Amino acid sequence: MEDCFSGDEDYYSSDRDSLEGLENEENDIQCVSSKSPTTKVITKESLLAAQKEDLRRVMELLSLKEYHARTLLIHYRWDVVRLFAVLVERGKASLFSEAGVSMVEYQDINSLLSSSCTITCEICIEEVSGDKATRMDCGHCYCNTCWTEHFIVKINEGQSKRIKCMAHECHAICDEAVVRNLVSKRCPDLAEKFDRILIESYIEDNKMVKWCPSTPHCGNAIRVEDDEFCEIECSCGLQFCFSCLSEAHSPCSCLMWEHWTKKCRDESETVNWITVHTKPCPKCHKPVEKNGGCNLVSCICGQAFCWLCGGATGRDHTWSRIAGHSCGRYKEDREKKTERAKRDLYRYMHYHNRYKAHTDSFKLESKLKETVLEKVSISEERESRLRDFTWVTNGLYRLFRSRRVLSYSYPFAFYMFGDEIFRDEMTIEGREIKQHLFEDQQQQLESNVEKLSKFLEEPFDQFADDKVMEIRMQVINLSVIIDELCKKMYDCIENDLLCSIQVGNHSIAPYNSKGIEKASELSACWNSKVSSTVDKLLPPDCGTSGGTSEHGRPSEFGSPDDSGCSSRKRARKDSYRGAFFDLNLPAEIIDRN
Repeated sequence: MEDCFSGDEDYYSSDRDSLEGLENEENDIQCVSSKSPTTKVITKESLLAAQKEDLRRVMELLSLKEYHARTLLIHYRWDVVRLFAVLVERGKASLFSEAGVSMVEYQDINSLLSSSCTITCEICIEEVSGDKATRMDCGHCYCNTCWTEHFIVKINEGQSKRIKCMAHECHAICDEAVVRNLVSKRCPDLAEKFDRILIESYIEDNKMVKWCPSTPHCGNAIRVEDDEFCEIECSCGLQFCFSCLSEAHSPCSCLMWEHWTKKCRDESETVNWITVHTKPCPKCHKPVEKNGGCNLVSCICGQAFCWLCGGATGRDHTWSRIAGHSCGRYKEDREKKTERAKRDLYRYMHYHNRYKAHTDSFKLESKLKETVLEKVSISEERESRLRDFTWVTNGLYRLFRSRRVLSYSYPFAFYMFGDEIFRDEMTIEGREIKQHLFEDQQQQLESNVEKLSKFLEEPFDQFADDKVMEIRMQVINLSVIIDELCKKMYDCIENDLLCSIQVGNHSIAPYNSKGIEKASELSACWNSKVSSTVDKLLPPDCGTSGGTSEHGRPSEFGSPDDSGCSSRKRARKDSYRGAFFDLNLPAEIIDRN
């Protein structure tokens, strides 16, 4: 279920926009202050730039090569704040050793491996010339043939992101440039796969970045800055829950929504109905539904049995008894099972019917958009004192938003006050008190939503000005009241209901008066919020000034410009499948090619 005012034709990107026309006349209406979007759309073209942001930050502050920075970030799931928190708490040695980054580098020894010297490879026990062997940063040196075989095996096994050294009990991560160079000579396609996996690790391993779940896939990823429990609208128009990647479902938690969708699509309730309304044949065990008043029932297989107890009988019977059969004894377990199944079925039907009713109302009211805009157009053309009709579209937007909240509040109530998830979390008395509190707020919201729907369906384009002004004030007041009731319901759910739950994670996306936030395109600039958070964590003597590596060479990114953006870097695509190619090519070389 998606808000109808999303997409290119965005009549109300926020409640503030929709209420600006009302502020001059209604001073008591308080609008939500606008703020910049906290979610970003990462396209295929901007994926490399998004990854370079975090790499540059780590390289500059820790004086590292790019592949070392990538190794650290992959190990810490691209969480820059957590990485620097570990650095402050445990120190550099612990940070590097846990991630497999070598503290001592043997860059000068590599230069000694010339064709004039001979090296014995400890893997294949063969002597090779120095130019056919490679020494890693950890100091282990083997022939290029063995290294290549090792890299190919690891890439095919799905370990491209963290290929370790071949030496026994060595946990150092191999230089990605060496891996790329050796593998590309034998298997160019595999080298391209290696590059692509390294780039996509920014999404696959990053809890704050996820692929858009659109079908067919739009190719975008979404990055959030603050909380992973939020609802997002991708640039493709899809609205979804960032945490579980299903449709936006607040105030339901992700676990509740998962249970609800499964319950609605599987046969659990069909089984309940069969249990309540049928009895199994004692011979063929097929369910039999009674269609008459007589308690002697015949199955299609020919077996007669007693409807009261389910026992097989003969066919001879009178109005009071069946020949050779008596079932007057009470069997508690069977009766309890039937009653429990009947109670569970009726309870599910109560919540499902109301969930379905509001969902259907949402779909029907979505058709109001064109009708309402047509009424507004007609009203604007005629001579009237009232020229501002933003209250109409604002009320329509508020109706859509609140109808969504109402619809998903019923699955929430089904599990919150049932026995399936929170059986032992609340006492019976405590559950009843909380249920009454929630249902009171739900009922108030429902009542006002129905009133708003009624006023918006009025043919105000045919009314006199006085009547239109009356409807206008009703719509304005109801829009503000409904917004406040939605806020109170979410506050009740978060602070009075879910806060005491100990089992599982039942965080929900916060209520946003503006509706589901639409992610903006990612810029090439470093995120100032993350940057400032990292700077607070680091001691004054940590890191370096400027983009210099630990060997005195300028970093690959150069220094940022005045706007805070890194030097221009673009992702290069290969000529086969549009995949990204070399991560380390400077922009100048790419432009020249």
